[in-house]
Amino acid sequence: MSADDQRFGLQRHVILPGPLPLDGGGQLTPVEIAYETYGTLAPDGGNAVLICHALTMDQHVAGANPRTGKPGWWTQMVGPGRPVDTDRFFVVCANVLGSCMGSSGPATINPATGKPFGMSFPVITIRDMVRAQAMLLDHLGIGRLKAVIGGSMGGMQALSWPATFPDRVEAAVIIASAARHSAQNIAFHEVGRQAVMADPNWRGGDYYGHSAPAAGLAVARMAAHITYLSEAGLTEKFGRKLQAREAKTFGFDADFQVESYLRYQGIAFVDRFDANSYLYITRAMDYFDLAEEHGGLLANAFRQTHARFALISFDTDWLYPTRESRSIVHALNAAGAPVSFVELSSPYGHDAFLLDSPEMNRVVAGFMGTGV
Repeated sequence: MSADDQRFGLQRHVILPGPLPLDGGGQLTPVEIAYETYGTLAPDGGNAVLICHALTMDQHVAGANPRTGKPGWWTQMVGPGRPVDTDRFFVVCANVLGSCMGSSGPATINPATGKPFGMSFPVITIRDMVRAQAMLLDHLGIGRLKAVIGGSMGGMQALSWPATFPDRVEAAVIIASAARHSAQNIAFHEVGRQAVMADPNWRGGDYYGHSAPAAGLAVARMAAHITYLSEAGLTEKFGRKLQAREAKTFGFDADFQVESYLRYQGIAFVDRFDANSYLYITRAMDYFDLAEEHGGLLANAFRQTHARFALISFDTDWLYPTRESRSIVHALNAAGAPVSFVELSSPYGHDAFLLDSPEMNRVVAGFMGTGV
């Protein structure tokens, strides 16, 4: 990898021989990983930061997304002079295992058949995603992380890192996340999965080369998107305002602006995401329970690490409410791990972690020592 390549966040793809042992049994080989890097790796490899992305995000954390043409999903957080300062840190962001943006997943080719895996792809866990990231870091010559940072599902990975590899992480930032998926979260995901699987075009997951189950995936995205917002935010933005009309139609068109907004979100989503990947990643999130992985006691997950932790929650996030972050803080206290925690105020619900939040930026910058 040249110095220029390290510096400018070019998209990369690597095929690692594996094997990658999986929590569900068996193994995956080879392992494909798509990733981006930003900044320059120090000669001793001591300035590496791993950014972990959420459910429907990707490796394009700060670079332009080649598929959509839009800026990266966390450009306010990652870059020169930003809280995660790429003039100081070598930042890695990898597309998670099971996704559809270049890493091994149901849409990738099964070398045994020459066809997409589809539903024959093994069911994966958050910890499997972390193990795949560790394989990538080994490939890049990174033995230890200065920090691992993530929000939502990315926060689950950031929690799993020091629990799985206690000697490889110096610090972890967990934003708007949880140490396990609640029954309510599992329920919302199941509604989305059933919407996908009820679409006639799903074909039992064997739709590659045919029409994708776009209608089902759009409904799944609409249902999930509601959980990312807050009631106050929806009311402020839409209220009960009608969509480009003076009166109700007394039919089932999108009379209300909020209906039109959700339909747009659903349609836009199917253009960039694979339906089977949605099934696999939501299932991985549902299986996540860090305490269960460590004898039923969350504090056990952190007893072997010397990492320091920062947790951030938002007061209107009902998907991963503040009480979830507090339970992690209590477990870290019980394990004797250094931890700081703050609840920030925002009208935007769970999605607040993706938006430009000066308060969140200051907290992360302070923790990372960048002084932004």
